[in-house]
Amino acid sequence: MEEKKECTQAGVLVLKKMPEFKAEAFDASTGHYTEVSSDDYKGKWTVICFYPADFTFVCPTEIAAMNTALPYLKELGVEVLAVSTDTKFSHKRFVETEPLLTGLKLKIAADPTLEMSKKFGVLIEDAGLALRGRFLINPDGVIVAQEVQAPPVGRSIKEFIRQIIAHQHAYKTGEVCPANWRPGKKTLPVNTDIEPMTGNVGKYVTIDEIVTPEDIKEIEELVKAGKGE
Repeated sequence: MEEKKECTQAGVLVLKKMPEFKAEAFDASTGHYTEVSSDDYKGKWTVICFYPADFTFVCPTEIAAMNTALPYLKELGVEVLAVSTDTKFSHKRFVETEPLLTGLKLKIAADPTLEMSKKFGVLIEDAGLALRGRFLINPDGVIVAQEVQAPPVGRSIKEFIRQIIAHQHAYKTGEVCPANWRPGKKTLPVNTDIEPMTGNVGKYVTIDEIVTPEDIKEIEELVKAGKGE
């Protein structure tokens, strides 16, 4: 897709309330059409995940990856809603014909009026398609994470789950999570030790704990692969 496409941007939605919406949808778990609304997700950890279009190429890989992770997201108490600007009829046919989507359990909202994509600021105006926008909403209805990418590159479900766990920990404890945090690693107890910690974060956590030797090795291997070595 050409980069010159204009996008209707609502700006950064992080720390703002989830936009209100109501849409028709295809529920792949039942094989039937349904309706979804923002009211369905109030009081819950929720992921709203936009993708450009049915019957494209990167999109089914992302949907399949999210579906594979769905049991783990359910364990974390997270609801998931996929969205594109296609109709509910297109969603149904897409799920029924694309091999990667066999066994899909997700609900896919239809946004042919483009209203939902506009509200979340991901609409590519002159294409009538959505960018790859992924939003994490906490039980208070506040968006705490937002990731938006251009269509050519898919997103990492592994990193996203790490972020979800970190946000849930911060929400529950009032502590904050350093870069690369995962369960078992140190958090920063700003809710109890904010004054002595100010200017002294390095006394609480070291760079080797933030970016471990294992992390560096993985980065090196990834860069080598990216360079074709």
